[in-house]
Amino acid sequence: MPAEPFSHPALFYRSDREYVAATTAFVREGLAAGEPVAVAVPGRNLAMIEAELGPEASAVELLDMTVAGRNPGRIIPAVLRDFADRHRDRHVRIIGEPIWPGRSETEYPACAQHEALINLSFAGRDLTILCPYDTVGLDPEVIREAARTHPVLRDVSGEWRSDDYAPDLVVEGHNRPLEEPKECRSLRFDRTNLSAARALAAGQAAMMGFTGDRLDDIRLAAAELGANSLDHGGGAGTIRVWAAEGRLVCEVSDAGHITDPLAGRRPVDPRHSGSRGLLIVNLLSDLVRVHTRAGATTVRAYFDVP
Repeated sequence: MPAEPFSHPALFYRSDREYVAATTAFVREGLAAGEPVAVAVPGRNLAMIEAELGPEASAVELLDMTVAGRNPGRIIPAVLRDFADRHRDRHVRIIGEPIWPGRSETEYPACAQHEALINLSFAGRDLTILCPYDTVGLDPEVIREAARTHPVLRDVSGEWRSDDYAPDLVVEGHNRPLEEPKECRSLRFDRTNLSAARALAAGQAAMMGFTGDRLDDIRLAAAELGANSLDHGGGAGTIRVWAAEGRLVCEVSDAGHITDPLAGRRPVDPRHSGSRGLLIVNLLSDLVRVHTRAGATTVRAYFDVP
């Protein structure tokens, strides 16, 4: 039986020196082999890698993960798949660092689920995705969970198989009821008043200072979540909106059940018909959290206040 071509190691590092040495060695190995290479890491780390690579950096696709991966649910379709799918004829290397010191407790569950779902999304693909973890700056539980989402672990001493690898447990472990807001505005909607649900989200956003294209994004996200409820959630739903921690939160709940763990994370050919509402919400939002079970689904989209 042929070996699985997809590789997803976690890189544990303790200092800038270890980080730069390991990441640039990974990049240079790829460039020497003629492989397409992308680096998507937080801006400070990106600058260190670029400086160490020097002129070689021009051959690498460089992305600030704090922007491109602000919403962890956007990383698979808009960062990893976007690059890998452009180079299907060759082995591809990507460094992706979705979890860094400063990620909030609200964001972390979505980050962990993202790391777990990488394995499902890219199984069978000729691809290596290296995920660095700052063992000094991150909570020890984050490091322990990295061993559950990555089949292979690395540090300065070498590489080994993870005995704790269990990505499905991580996906389900973070599929928990979401904390209730202290106060919110809400509306029950169906096919007769979906426009009112959209207007509720847009009105709250405008009061919080959103304008122009970003206000249109919120209006569209609310419309897509509402349409999903009509089509897949029993024909009706409830929208709630509120402000929390410098963000607008737009939540839609209904009687549906999302059974596909990669829903909203697969790129969709615009020429083909089919559901793409959750993908659109992932692409537009700064964070998306989901809790789903038989007969009940809640999707929360967060938008950073300008």
